[in-house]
Parts: sequence; structure tokens; C-alpha cells
Amino acid sequence: MVAPARPHFVLFGSSIVQLSFGHGGWGAHLSDIYSRFWVFVCAIVAASLCNFLQFKPQLQQADIVLRGYYGWNSRRALEVMDQVFPKDAATQPSLVIVYFGGNDSMGPHSSGLGPHVPLPEYIENMRKILIHIQGLSERTRIIVLSCPPVNEEKVRGNTSGVLSELVRTNELCQSYSEACIKLCKELDVKVVDLFTALQKRDDWRNACFTDGIHLAAEGSKIVVKEILSVLKEADWEPCLHWKSLSTEFSENSPYDLVAADGKTTLNPSEWTFYREIQWD
Repeated sequence: MVAPARPHFVLFGSSIVQLSFGHGGWGAHLSDIYSRFWVFVCAIVAASLCNFLQFKPQLQQADIVLRGYYGWNSRRALEVMDQVFPKDAATQPSLVIVYFGGNDSMGPHSSGLGPHVPLPEYIENMRKILIHIQGLSERTRIIVLSCPPVNEEKVRGNTSGVLSELVRTNELCQSYSEACIKLCKELDVKVVDLFTALQKRDDWRNACFTDGIHLAAEGSKIVVKEILSVLKEADWEPCLHWKSLSTEFSENSPYDLVAADGKTTLNPSEWTFYREIQWD
């Protein structure tokens, strides 16, 4: 652990999560966006002016923590919840972004093996996962990503001598996505409808995926936009949207870059011009 101590934004899920730091992934974008911003933990200040002046906001910064597992379904996730999110941990995550469903929604294999989980069981597994995370602390927030669509033609073309045929259809993806969204509304958990969001782009089948299943850079941009939209609109205390945060170590310094006048320095702590996208 390096100081200062920071709360965690945990990305928990299957390969869509594990691969989120590659291919211009959504996890990498979030890590960049939150790389230097402090979260103000707000409190109700007593009416007394004296108490107000003595009040010092607690400053914290968020680290993006990756807990992604290629090929996993909701069954395997449920088995390790106490290990990944122990309830007796000294500190608990401020935000958990959860994604399971793509592997659960695969067609069943005749052997009974494989990642397929029947829809009713998937719903109950996700219910238990979300309730477990909700119980970590009063300040732990959750965003769920629903099952995205797939490029069926490309998936069928990805034949392999190593794996059995992958049965992935958008009909199955949609049914698991809709069930996930319904559950999140029931539990009052924020959810991103990835099945719909990705298809808003006309060329989504080829632009949003690397192999018909996993996200390419363009697909990840959509995921980031949707997550930031939830963070901006959520009535959470503290607000976790990046533009509501102040900047870590933002004081002007004589060691900053020297300006063109040769007499002053430029503080680069909040520069974002290097980003391909200026996120809202």
C-alpha cells in the first residue's frame, strides 16, 4: 500500500472486465480519468459558524482495482464473494462495477459442462452477489453492466480445434440483459443497459468488438460514457463523478513547467488535452 490511502473502485466480472485494460479498454479509460482527483466526503455541518470553520473535509482518492476472471459465470463469482469482498475487511470499496451474464447466457452443452447458467438461477445468483456487496458498507455503491449483444456471424466464424462450438445468440443475450435490468431496479441498484447502448451505433457489429464477443476500443468508449452518465446523475453522497472532485497535489510550484514569458510556471495538474476524448 502506498500513501495516501485511497478508496477503491472495483471492477468485478468475467472477461469483459479482465480485458478492460487492453485494446483501449474501458477500465483503462476510467483509471486515466480518475488518476489525480480527490473525492470530497461531504458531511452535514452544524449551524454554528464556529463549528463550520473548524470543519475539515476528509479527502480521499480512488484507485481502479481490477478483479476480472476470463470465462467466469455467476456461479463461480458467487463461490468467491467472501474472498473477493470480505465483510470484515478494514476498508470497503466505494464503488463496485459488476458484470456477469455473457457466459451465463451461452447455450447449454450436451455434456452438462460449460459456463451456461439457466436464466432463473442467473437471476438468483446475481441477487445474492448484489446483496452481498450492498452489505459491505453504507457507502459502497454499485453499478451493474448488463449482458451486451454479440456479432453472431463473427462468433460462428471463430471455429477452434480447442473449444466446442460457442452458442451465443442475441436472443439469449437480450433475455439475460432484460432480467438483469429488472433485478437491479428491484434492488435499487444502478444499471447500464449495454445490450441497448452498444446497438445505438449503426456499425456496432464490427466496430464494437474484437472477436464478436469482447469489446474493441469503440465499444469500450460507449461503456465509459454510460458509466460516467450514471455517476453524474446518481444522487450519491459523496458524488463519485470525476468532475465533482478536486485535484490531488494541485498547488502551484516553481518546479512546474516554465511559461512562455520565462517568469512564471504552468500548473499541469488538471490538463486533459492529451485525452482522445474529453469526457463529460
